[in-house]
Amino acid sequence: MDPARFVRVDATTWRVEPSGAMRVPVVIYADENLIRDMDDKVYEQAVNVATLPGIVQASYAMPDAHWGYGFPIGGVAAFDPDRGGVVSAGGVGFDISCGVRAMLTGLSVGDILPLQKSLADSLFQQIPAGLGSKGTITMEPAEMDAMLAGGARWAIEQGWGELRDLERIEEQGCMAGARPDFVSDRAKERQRMEMGTLGSGNHYLEIQAVAEIYDAAVADVFGLAQDRVVISIHCGSRGLGHQIGTEFLKEMLVTAKEAGIELPDRELACAPINSEVGQRYLGAMRAAINCALANREILCHYARRVFGHFFPGSDLPLLFDVSHNTCKLESHLVGRRRRDLFVHRKGATRAFGPGHKSLPEALRPVGQPVLIGGSMGTGSYVLVGEASSEAKSLSSACHGAGRAMSRHAALKQWAGRRVVDDLAAKGILIRSPSTRGVAEEAPGAYKDVDAVVAAAEQAGLARRVARLRPLICVKG
Repeated sequence: MDPARFVRVDATTWRVEPSGAMRVPVVIYADENLIRDMDDKVYEQAVNVATLPGIVQASYAMPDAHWGYGFPIGGVAAFDPDRGGVVSAGGVGFDISCGVRAMLTGLSVGDILPLQKSLADSLFQQIPAGLGSKGTITMEPAEMDAMLAGGARWAIEQGWGELRDLERIEEQGCMAGARPDFVSDRAKERQRMEMGTLGSGNHYLEIQAVAEIYDAAVADVFGLAQDRVVISIHCGSRGLGHQIGTEFLKEMLVTAKEAGIELPDRELACAPINSEVGQRYLGAMRAAINCALANREILCHYARRVFGHFFPGSDLPLLFDVSHNTCKLESHLVGRRRRDLFVHRKGATRAFGPGHKSLPEALRPVGQPVLIGGSMGTGSYVLVGEASSEAKSLSSACHGAGRAMSRHAALKQWAGRRVVDDLAAKGILIRSPSTRGVAEEAPGAYKDVDAVVAAAEQAGLARRVARLRPLICVKG
């Protein structure tokens, strides 16, 4: 994008002042290089979001923003139900509650390297991955509804997880207000054999080493230390979430028209929050959040089982689990008073600062862990939420590196087998059922994650705590 299209506020803040149908400004957090590398669709989509009824404060975009469906990926927007605010399926995304879970192993790189190949092979065998991957769990109707209502707590009750995990999961592992009865039979059928699976695309289970510490005090609270090994799991609500998004987008097109909402783009289909369709979507979306939380809990259990085989007696506590495709009712200070708002985060992560009441006691003094996945073969990051992020971005931060090119373009430039071999030469073992998928996710297809997190820190959204480097990646 051309930086001249914006008013530059400071080194990492760019604004588009309201004009035409816009109700609020657009605010993008990025340095100049990241702005130049963003596609023009980010500008267009962020401006379109700013026209929606009931939007509060601004239409935001994070440093990793790129073209999405309706909303840009990396888009954040909050809506006030008392002022005609809307909920948009495109503002949540198709992979509802896609997120990252990080686990501590207490092991060092030296413990892993002698067993690296065997560990990679075992994880690949035990963790179903790939397009349409099926697991060993088959969900009958009553179990499906219990899972959609119970989230990670349900998984733990079934023996796939540990009770101590709940305090380290967003929403304590169970999203209130879920309505399994608002989820279609088709969506439930798609999920029937997909619990405990990674899926495809940019989803992964990665074994990582702490490569650099930026904030020793916070790292100590988080349990991170130089050369210690971390497990990261990135996945979401699989076919169920995609089906919910697809179905409600069609309904919302009709509802928006009936409500007299002028849409600058059909992909911004939405419904008034207080409408019947809006309430049904929220109930179904919350059920999908619980599906994703349960899915990551099961995958966490599988990873613990594999590590228990190679490292008997190993203890793998949870650092944190946070989603980045949601719409949540949150209280935020807007101007001089608190308002209950429905905050859409699409490819953006909640980043509560120190003292937030939702955080577990052990983390509350320092703030929420913000888990940033890099591209396959590059570094990932652990950040911590800043107090300043509420005023700047409704307590939101980036969620990853963000794509720099389409999957189609990546396929033209890279061959999957070559990517695997090149990364192996660097000591990074890739295991995937699809060489095509590996090519689509080649490291060069993504933005520079170092630049993205540096911009997020400079903007006051979240602060760097540690950088992680990959050792093993099971890729969907």
